[in-house]
Amino acid sequence: MTLVRPFISFSLLVSLLNLVGGCASLPNVSKMIHEVSPTNKPNQIVSANGPLSDNESQVIIDQLKQTAPPTDILTGYLAVMDAWSKSPLTNGNKVTLLGDEDTAYAAMFKAIQNAKDNINIETFFIEDDDVGHKFSELLRQKQAQGVQVNIIYDSLGSSKTPASFFKNLRDTGINVIEFHSTSPPGTSGPWLQLRFDHRKILIVDGNLAITGGINISQGYSLQVPEGKKKKGKDASVTWRDTDVQIEGPAVAQLQNLFINTWQQRGGNKLAQRSYLPPLKTEGNVLVRIVANSPGERRRKTYVMYVSAVTFARHSVHLTTAYFVPDSQITKALTDAAKRGIDVKIVLPSVSDSPMSVAAGRSYYSRLLKAGVKIYEYRKTVLHAKTAVIDGIWSTVGSTNMDYWSFLSNDEVNAVIMDRQFASEMEALFAKYIEQSDQIKLEDWKKRPFFSRISEGFAHLFVYWL
Repeated sequence: MTLVRPFISFSLLVSLLNLVGGCASLPNVSKMIHEVSPTNKPNQIVSANGPLSDNESQVIIDQLKQTAPPTDILTGYLAVMDAWSKSPLTNGNKVTLLGDEDTAYAAMFKAIQNAKDNINIETFFIEDDDVGHKFSELLRQKQAQGVQVNIIYDSLGSSKTPASFFKNLRDTGINVIEFHSTSPPGTSGPWLQLRFDHRKILIVDGNLAITGGINISQGYSLQVPEGKKKKGKDASVTWRDTDVQIEGPAVAQLQNLFINTWQQRGGNKLAQRSYLPPLKTEGNVLVRIVANSPGERRRKTYVMYVSAVTFARHSVHLTTAYFVPDSQITKALTDAAKRGIDVKIVLPSVSDSPMSVAAGRSYYSRLLKAGVKIYEYRKTVLHAKTAVIDGIWSTVGSTNMDYWSFLSNDEVNAVIMDRQFASEMEALFAKYIEQSDQIKLEDWKKRPFFSRISEGFAHLFVYWL
């Protein structure tokens, strides 16, 4: 779900200023791939006890290869991300797929209830509705019990949530800061730099984290209390989304992201708590946290997507809420399909941004002609940002496949390298396919003339959708 797109006039003006100033550009991933020698070994894998040796790291990768079909994901892709992401690949994690909103909320509430020392939440928006109130009440209870709660919310995302909602949190001792879309005082760059905090992260006691695409809103919940109606934005629709729960060394990466954002956005000094406890091995899953922020040359989540699709050899299965791909992503997808790879994309048929849907559809003809299979999810709004490639590589996060996510938002994705988890992702993807309508080229060519006009018009604004 997003609240950015309704503010198109303001966003368009600011984006134009940024573009004119030369601030908005995406890296040449093909060049980045070329600059990484294929003979380079992946950097060290980090475990709960610290970096592993080259031999230990290679043993883990070799074991992973034995569980997967032949793929370049475990060679070329890893080399690129090791060179450019500056984020370690961590071993010893346990990852749980939270495949729908109510499952995710149940996991969040359980984690918060079990908190002993600290709770950190970073989200695009918190709504003043039944779900928001349940979170607020539980967080205030934990604060009263001596657990320090810290919250970052985006100013635009939560613009419709009354100030009294956050005052009630602050009055109990909870630290709350608002992430403003303009650059904080003292930073370099344009006088007005468009930037939104689109991340969704919950971290409890520094050893458990939940992240993905789910904000705090009743609009996500399939379960509405008897006798009540959904309130808040888009109350007439239900949102379908996905999160993951992570336990193990990778949680420290998410915690550091939160702390860095807190400091950068002018938050008061965090109360002395055990935010980064000693790491523990919780499982045997490899995880890399990939974060993106405006102004960074590498645009890491963008590099993640383009390079993963580029190195695919068997299958590329994607879901995204807002599909407005740039030329490199479009080329990566069409080239993969032309290589005979099974490329499937599930997109929303209804959205809070009809113009974004129309712009996404302007790419359909080229993709379909190349052999990409496109499906549109029925009835509810598909908000999940997920991918599973070659049955071994998966990602769940906040990053949409559009210019907003790649250029203007703080985003974060968890990349999971595990055969079993990929199988669970494939099963979830298959459910999405069952609940979708396939768009076939012969039918697409017969779509109404008005649809073609609206797609062409929306395509003019792809940078701002």
